[in-house]
Amino acid sequence: MASETEKVVPTGTPPGMSRTGSKASWDEKGDSVVVAEMENDLQIRDSDYDEVAAAAASMTEEDVQSAIEMMVEDHAKDPNFPAAVIEKATRYLQDPTLRDDPTQYARVYEELRLEAALMYTNSAYPEVRAVVDNHDDPSIPVSTFRAWFIGMIFVAIEAFINQFFYLRQPGIQITYNVVQVLAFPAGKLLEAILPTWKFTTFGYTWTLNPGHFNLKEHMLITIMANVGYATPYTNDIVIVQHIDRFFNQSWASNFGYQFLVGISTNLIGYGLAGVTRRFLVYPSYAIWPQNLATIGLSKAFHSGRNEVANGWRVSRMRYFLYCFCGMFVYFWFPNYIFQALSYFNWITWIAPNNVNLAAVTGSVSGLGLNPIPTFDYNQVVVIADPLINPFFTMFNIFLGAVVTFPIILGLWYGNVWNTAYLPINSNGVFDNTGNRYNVSLAVNAEALFDQASYENYSPAYLATGNAILYGVFFALYTASLSHAWLYHRREIAMGFRNLIKRTAVLQKTDRDVHCRLMSVYKEVPEWWYFTVLCIAIGLGAAGLGAYPTSTTPAVVLYGVFLALIFCIPFGIIMSITNVQLTLNVLAEFLGGLWFNGNATAVNYFKGYGYVTTAHTLSFAQDLKLAHYIHIPPRVTFMAQLFATVVSTFVCVGILNFQMTQIPEVCSPTQPDHFTCPGTNTFFTAAVLWGTLGPRRMFGAGAIYNGLLWCFLIGLILPFPFYYLGKKYKTFERFHLPVFLYGGLLWAPYSLANIWPAIPIAYTFNVFIKKRYLAWWSKYNYITTTSFGAAIALSAIVMFFALQWPGVTIDWSGNTRPFAGCDGDACPLKPIPDIGYFGPGPGQFH
Repeated sequence: MASETEKVVPTGTPPGMSRTGSKASWDEKGDSVVVAEMENDLQIRDSDYDEVAAAAASMTEEDVQSAIEMMVEDHAKDPNFPAAVIEKATRYLQDPTLRDDPTQYARVYEELRLEAALMYTNSAYPEVRAVVDNHDDPSIPVSTFRAWFIGMIFVAIEAFINQFFYLRQPGIQITYNVVQVLAFPAGKLLEAILPTWKFTTFGYTWTLNPGHFNLKEHMLITIMANVGYATPYTNDIVIVQHIDRFFNQSWASNFGYQFLVGISTNLIGYGLAGVTRRFLVYPSYAIWPQNLATIGLSKAFHSGRNEVANGWRVSRMRYFLYCFCGMFVYFWFPNYIFQALSYFNWITWIAPNNVNLAAVTGSVSGLGLNPIPTFDYNQVVVIADPLINPFFTMFNIFLGAVVTFPIILGLWYGNVWNTAYLPINSNGVFDNTGNRYNVSLAVNAEALFDQASYENYSPAYLATGNAILYGVFFALYTASLSHAWLYHRREIAMGFRNLIKRTAVLQKTDRDVHCRLMSVYKEVPEWWYFTVLCIAIGLGAAGLGAYPTSTTPAVVLYGVFLALIFCIPFGIIMSITNVQLTLNVLAEFLGGLWFNGNATAVNYFKGYGYVTTAHTLSFAQDLKLAHYIHIPPRVTFMAQLFATVVSTFVCVGILNFQMTQIPEVCSPTQPDHFTCPGTNTFFTAAVLWGTLGPRRMFGAGAIYNGLLWCFLIGLILPFPFYYLGKKYKTFERFHLPVFLYGGLLWAPYSLANIWPAIPIAYTFNVFIKKRYLAWWSKYNYITTTSFGAAIALSAIVMFFALQWPGVTIDWSGNTRPFAGCDGDACPLKPIPDIGYFGPGPGQFH
C-alpha cells in the first residue's frame, strides 16, 4: 500500500484550467497536505484511497459535473452525507467568485472529483464503507443445507424460549444477535463434520458441505433469526380472550384460530416490504445503521485480513472476544450483584424521603437529572445505541428529552390534570385515589363497559410523564408526514414513478455499487410479494370471521391502510436515523374511536395497524442487509418466509400448551411464576381503550382533550424548521421527528437513559471517527455488538442459574436504589381527606 506521501493524486484538470499553471499549482502546501485535507473532508481511509483516486482519474468532466449536481440535488438535506463535501459542492455550483482563485478552485474540484468516484466505486458514507465490501463473488454458496439447517434450528429454539418465558415473571428473551454469535461455531462444526457428497435434485446439483462456512451463509442465518425471534402480537389477544380472569372465552384455545391470526399478522408486512424496496432498499441514502453493526459483528468472525488501524494490530475476532468476555463478566455486577451500579441514583441517597429530590433526580421513578446516573451499559443503550446511531440522531433525541423535561415539571408542580396526586414519571393508569386503575370496577360480569359502575368508580388518570408521552406521540405522527413531504418528496415521487413503471431499480442507482453488484441476481417479482399480502389478509379475515370474535374481518384492511400511509415516511426516517417510530398509540386511539366498547376489535385493529408497519420496516431492513452482503434476493425472500412460518407454528403451539396445560396460568398466585406480567398490562390497555374508550379521556370535555391539539402542532411544526435550516447552518442537522422521539423516552425511562449516551456517542462517532478513522472503521461496530451479545448471554446464564431457582443477594447495594421516594414513586400531594381527588362519584360521565 502506498504511504500517505506516495498516494496517487487524481490527474484530472478543472475545466478551463491548466494543472501546471502557477495559480493552480498545489505546491504551496504540498500534494500530501492537500490529500490529507481531502481525506478529512471525505472521511476516507488509506485502504480505500488508491482505488478511488484511480477511478477519479478516469472520469470525464461531464461525469464529474453530473455527479456534483447530483450531490446537491439528492444529498443536500441528507444528515449522514459528509457536510464538508455538500458545502463545497454547493459553493462550486453557486459561487461564481470561487473561479477567481484558481488554486482554491482546483482543490475544491479535485475533492469533488474524488467524492464522485467514491460514490460510484464504493459508498459516500464512511459508516457503510467501514463494514460493507464493494466487491462481490456470485459463485460463493449461500442457500446451503447447513445454512438452512442451522437457521431453522435456531429459529425454532428462540421461538420456543421466547414464547415459553414470555408469560413468566421474570421473563427472558433471546434476540437475533445471540443467534448470530452462536451460528458461527455451529457453522464451523458442520464445516468440519458434514460429508462432501453431492446430490442432484430436479437437475440441481448440491452438497451437504460446500467447504468454508462463509459470511453470506452466516448472514442468511442471522436474517432468519431476526424475523423468527419475535412472538406473534396476537398471542396476547388470544390469552386475554381465553383466560377466565380476563374475558373467559374458552373457544379461543382453538389451535386453528390461534394459527390463522398469528400467521396473518406475521406475514402481512411482506407484501408492503416488496413495495418499499424502491424507497428503503435500493437508494444509497437508506443506510440502516443497525444493519452496519450486524455486519460488523459477522465480519469479525470472517475477516481474513488483519490490517493495522492507527497502530492497533489486534484482529477483529480477538477484539470481539476481549470485549465480549469483559462485558459478560462485568454485567453480573449491575444486573445482579450490585444493582446500584445500574440505578446509580446517588443524589436521592442524601434524603431518600424527599419527594422533590426523588422526582427531579431519581432514575427509578423520577426524571433522572443526574450527572452520573449509571454504570450499566444496558441502561445507556436502552433508548438508542450511541455507537450505532449517528451523532446527530443521539443529540436530537437528547434535545427532545431536555425540552420536555421542564414541561413535565411545570405540569406536575402546577397540578395540571391532577397530576400532583400521582407519581411524576410512571406508565401506569391511575384512579382518583392514586392507585392503579382497577378496570374490573368499571365493567360488568361479561367484561363489557358498565356506565353505572364507571360513574361510581373513577375516571382514568395518567402520570405527567405518560400524559406528555401521548401528546408527543400525536404530534409525531403528523410531523413525520410533513417532514417526509418537505425533505423527501423527490425520493418518494421517484419511487412511485418507478413503481408504476415497474422499473427494477431507482433511477441513478447505476451509480450505486451495491445496486450494480446485485443486478447479477434475479430480483423477486412484484407478484410474489402481492401474493403473500393477499394470503395474509385472507388468513386474518378467515380467523376473525370464522370464529366468534365479534370483530369485522375488515379490520385487517384498516391496518393495511394505516400502514400504507405511514410505512414509507417512517421507513425513510428509520433508514437514515435508526429511530423506529411505531403506530401503536395511533392504532389504539383510532381503534377505540371506531370500535368503542369492543375490546377485542380494538385489540385486532391495534394489532394489524401497528404490526403491519413494524413488520414492513423489519423486513425492509433485512432486505437492505442482504443487499449489503449481496445475498440473492430470492434466497432472502424464501428465508424470511419459511423462518416466519416455523416461528409462528412453534410460538402458537407453546402458547396453546401454556393456556391449556399450565394450571392457574396468569394468576398472581401461579406457583411456577407464570403470572403473565405483559399480558396483564395488555388486558388493562384493552379494557381502558377498548371498553372505556379514548372519548372518555380525550373527547370533548374530557380530562386530556387539550392534547388533541398536538396533532395540528405536529403537522405545522416541520415547516418553520425546514426554512430555518435553509437560512441558518445551526438547523441543518436538526431533525424534528427524531427530536420529538426524544420526548417519548419518559414513562418509564428518564434522562438517566439518554444523557450518559451523549459523551459516548461524541467520543466514538465524532472525535475518534474524525481523527482515527481506520480504528473506528475496524472496531466501532464490533465494540457495541460484542457488548450487546455478552449482555444477552450473561442475562440468560443468570436467569437459569440464579433467578429461576430464586437465589437473591439481599444487601444495601441491591436495595438502596429502590428505597425511599424514588423507589416508591411518591406523589407531590397527598390524597385529600375526602379520599379522592377530582370529580367524585356521579360528577363525571
